[in-house]
Amino acid sequence: MKTTELMPALLLIALSICVSACSPVAPWQRGTLAKASMALEPQPMQRSFREHSYGSREAASGSSSASGGGCGCY
Repeated sequence: MKTTELMPALLLIALSICVSACSPVAPWQRGTLAKASMALEPQPMQRSFREHSYGSREAASGSSSASGGGCGCY
């Protein structure tokens, strides 16, 4: 491969590294980020109960990506 072919790829990688800079969170912003509404899983217990009932209904454990057992439920 020639260097002229690698140049656009290297430039793109360098640009993406420079653009995706991280910065520290200011102390007055930490309160906002600590709210339950900002969590990825705001109610983890509710999710746990929902997965348990879903697994019981489907009579199988494992992936929860596909549903339905042919009986018309879910």
